[in-house]
Amino acid sequence: MEFEEFTYRLRTRLASPLPGKDAQIRMAPTPVSPRRFEEDPTNPAKPSGVLILLYPFNGEIHLPLMKRPTYQGAHSGQISFPGGKFEERDTNLVDTALRETEEEIGVDRNEIEVVGQLSELFIIASNFKVTPSIGVIGYKPDFIPDPHEVAGVLTVSFSDLNDLKKRGVEKMTFRNNIVINSPYYNVRGNIVWGATAMMLSELLEVINPILE
Repeated sequence: MEFEEFTYRLRTRLASPLPGKDAQIRMAPTPVSPRRFEEDPTNPAKPSGVLILLYPFNGEIHLPLMKRPTYQGAHSGQISFPGGKFEERDTNLVDTALRETEEEIGVDRNEIEVVGQLSELFIIASNFKVTPSIGVIGYKPDFIPDPHEVAGVLTVSFSDLNDLKKRGVEKMTFRNNIVINSPYYNVRGNIVWGATAMMLSELLEVINPILE
């Protein structure tokens, strides 16, 4: 399938009802907290946007992920999509996602065509409510990671994401001896779990029928 045809079909699919929570929860850590999808009304979540950037390479559709550096924060060292919280200079959360993508991994926002969004996802650890936008670009970009915000860029194909041999479940222990079992995707030896894995799960459910 030509990339232009793929883009057309994807845009059409994203305009229809999305899989949402049913797809997200397949890659959610267990036990699933009742608060996992619920914002605290007394402490409103911060709106944020991330970008899932799709591009053709070697006959397949790929996307970039980025590894966060080690820092004092909820997402230190984790694998994520480029993105961040909404700022006053942003027109909307699509604008947020495009701005952050340009700042964090060096892809010119003017080269990206946004074709739609996935479902919102509330992230307890950072109290963010994330809107994932899906963008397309007709070639593999030259990624230029910001050394202050990005430890590295990982690229992955949909065939790898769909490879069940590259998935697993990791037991994790956090403060106060909280133990979870977290499903993950293995991307070049890196564990992609939590909110990013949950968004990828919905993405695969949306895109796999298009690629068949």
